[in-house]
Amino acid sequence: MNSSLLSDRLWPSTGGALTRNAVLAIAGSLIVAAAAQINVPMLPVPMTLQTLAVLAIGAAYGARLGAITLALYALEGAAGLPVFAEFKSGFMLASFGYVLGFILAAALVGWLAERGWDRSPWKMFAAMILGVAVVYVPGLAWLAAWTGSIATAVQYGLVPFIAGDLVKAAIAALGFPAVWALLGRR
Repeated sequence: MNSSLLSDRLWPSTGGALTRNAVLAIAGSLIVAAAAQINVPMLPVPMTLQTLAVLAIGAAYGARLGAITLALYALEGAAGLPVFAEFKSGFMLASFGYVLGFILAAALVGWLAERGWDRSPWKMFAAMILGVAVVYVPGLAWLAAWTGSIATAVQYGLVPFIAGDLVKAAIAALGFPAVWALLGRR
C-alpha cells in the first residue's frame, strides 16, 4: 500500500488489509452508484456526478484498489443490480463501454495520485482530464458499435459532455489539494 494516498491517510492499514480493502471497494462502488443517480441540470444535456466519483475513487484509492472498485461496480451492474445511471443495469446497454472505461480511468488517475498529482491543482486537473479521456475510448467504441457510426457516437456520446467534464475536473483539482492541505495541518 502506498501511504501517499488519501485512503491510506484516512484509514491506515494495520494488519487487516484484505478486510479494509474489501470494505473500501464495496463503499466505493456504492458511492459511484449513488453519484450515477444525481443529475445536475446543464445544457445541452444534464450531467451526473458518476465520472467525478469514479475518478475521485481512483485518486483516493490508487491504481490497484481503484480499478478493483470500478470492476466491482461494473460486475454489480452487469449482474443486474440497478447501479448505473437512471437505475439501469446489464451489460447490453449502449453506455456499458463507458463503465468499462471507468476501470481503466480509475487505474490511471490512481497511478497518477500515487505519484503526487492529487496534491497540485494543475496536476490534478490534468489527471482528471486524462482519466475522462480514457473513459471515452471504450465508451465511444462501444457506442459506435451500437449506433453503427463513429460520428454519431461522438455527436451524442462525447460533445454534449465536454463542459460537464471540465467542471468535474475543476472540482477535483480544487478539492483534492484542499483535503491534503487540511490533513497536513493535523
